[in-house]
Amino acid sequence: MMSASSPSTHLKIGLTGGIGSGKTYVADLLAEWGASVIDTDRIAHALTAPGGAAMPAIEQAFGARARRADGALDRDWMREQVFADAQARGRLEAILHPLIGARTDAQAAAATGCYVVFVVPLLIESGRWVQRVDRVCVIDCDPETQIARVQSRSGLTISTIQRIMAAQVARATRLAAAHDVILNDGATSPEQLRARAKTLHEQWCALAASLPASTHRGA
Repeated sequence: MMSASSPSTHLKIGLTGGIGSGKTYVADLLAEWGASVIDTDRIAHALTAPGGAAMPAIEQAFGARARRADGALDRDWMREQVFADAQARGRLEAILHPLIGARTDAQAAAATGCYVVFVVPLLIESGRWVQRVDRVCVIDCDPETQIARVQSRSGLTISTIQRIMAAQVARATRLAAAHDVILNDGATSPEQLRARAKTLHEQWCALAASLPASTHRGA
């Protein structure tokens, strides 16, 4: 639990959605408009980049095969391991989660935006993030559009994308946990998405300004 002068004085928004839903794009818009954005995926990528703090422990746990020639995590190889073996997934999470948590807390403590956005792909699945934020915002998208977007940007096979989606909660479960929803389906234009995000941004800024620090949950 953080002190009263820490990010508990900020309104905390948990931003989540399935793979390919558009979380990163929306988060970048919110940052552009003045929110402090903390993206756990980007933190994880930094930890597993060449020279990343997580790489020695990952290589010790999984062997040299987990590391690419440049020293970064071999994501394709690791993806195959963790989706085929729950124990492997648990080993990787045991290494990454404490490091991600520490960096998330450090970034939140330094946040200066009108509110703080935590971008967490598995926010609902984690079982703990929902309790750490004041509001959950879901970027909602139909599965067919998710698959098409991920294929176009990553080249992953449909079966691999479907396995990733299967490891995430169902769309209905995610929506049931949401306080706010931004629709970004196949019929949504960039202008519509921007307008929907801007409406919520303005609402969150107003809410942040109206709530005393003591009403926010500790991060």
